[in-house]
Amino acid sequence: MLDPLFAEGIHTGSLTLERPGRPSRTFGSGEPAARLLIHDPRVERRVPADPDFMLGQTYMEGGWETPDLRGLLGVLMGNFDKQQTGAARRLLGGVLRPLQQWNRRAASRRNVAHHYDIDEWLFRCFLDSDMQYSCAYWPPGVHDLESAQAAKRALIRRKLCLEPAQRVLDIGCGWGGLAIELARRADVQVVGLTLSEEQARVARDRVREHDCDDRVEIRLQDYRDVPERFDRIVSVGMFEHVGARYYDTFFAGLRDHLNADGVALLHTIGRLGRPGVTNPWIRRYIFPGGYIPSLSEASAAIERQGIGMADLEVLRLHYADTLAAWYERFQAVRDQVAAQKGERFCRMWEFYLAASEAAFHHRGLVVFHFQLAMDQTAVPRCRDYLHKAAAGNA
Repeated sequence: MLDPLFAEGIHTGSLTLERPGRPSRTFGSGEPAARLLIHDPRVERRVPADPDFMLGQTYMEGGWETPDLRGLLGVLMGNFDKQQTGAARRLLGGVLRPLQQWNRRAASRRNVAHHYDIDEWLFRCFLDSDMQYSCAYWPPGVHDLESAQAAKRALIRRKLCLEPAQRVLDIGCGWGGLAIELARRADVQVVGLTLSEEQARVARDRVREHDCDDRVEIRLQDYRDVPERFDRIVSVGMFEHVGARYYDTFFAGLRDHLNADGVALLHTIGRLGRPGVTNPWIRRYIFPGGYIPSLSEASAAIERQGIGMADLEVLRLHYADTLAAWYERFQAVRDQVAAQKGERFCRMWEFYLAASEAAFHHRGLVVFHFQLAMDQTAVPRCRDYLHKAAAGNA
């Protein structure tokens, strides 16, 4: 039952549990305050048996409701720490984690299609106009999603230290927004890679619309199959789909496809704590094969492949703000999405966005920016160039 679980676990803020035909009961006290309305009595058995999976599953099924999903998940994640220790951690990490990340070529294509080949219309409903589906950058003075995503693209552009006519590889190019901006703003040649047929179609259309056919090539190609070298490599939001067992392969490929004086920028969600496992509900419904790396996992693989770390930046809470903006935009068009895709899909998608935001607030998720270079002189010695360029809107 939920009562003993909440009675023991709710210490920060409060949660009010409501059930048909029974008086409501409040656990904890004060703010933040949340409400959970049970519609299906089976929820009270199913959720305690497997909270990580069943909370999302029963919400999708309509078994419970809340007037503030983001607030409720914030209270739950803020009070219940699911980090495993000792023997449990060794079991999860040693046995389950490799099985969850079987991302060989065919599996990678299937996993990407599961999420990114959902029709373009859905993503246009809640993303910014450039269709950036990764963490935005919210420096002081930036308060809207469009500006925050533009600030993210500009930050990445500065960290790549681009020069005209250079060749850039964009691993996981999405719908082509970053590749187009690099080509237009930095006068470089860009090859964008994706495994999603829908993303490739949309990205190629956008390249033509921006008259960048001579500077941007979009390939439906695995990063492991690229034949040439580049002056710069960038990868935004793709590393989460690689899987820890393939980190050495990824960074070896990055090393082998980067010119001797080249620079690479890897933008990825990361864990501040030790290695873990992917949430089972997220793995089943949202990102099959997905895995968020710890700093130790990614940096160790970089070291093993002999690549130099030029800079490491940790973006804290920027993704929480981004997800909050996506959630609000999704809610604004929820009725249209429900009309096309059904109520169950809407509940799945809003739970994914709200749970992800709460994880960045309460579960130690951040975004890592790894700036990598084989040559120590490939980037400026001090970070001043990033701030001076930002002040000049470079």
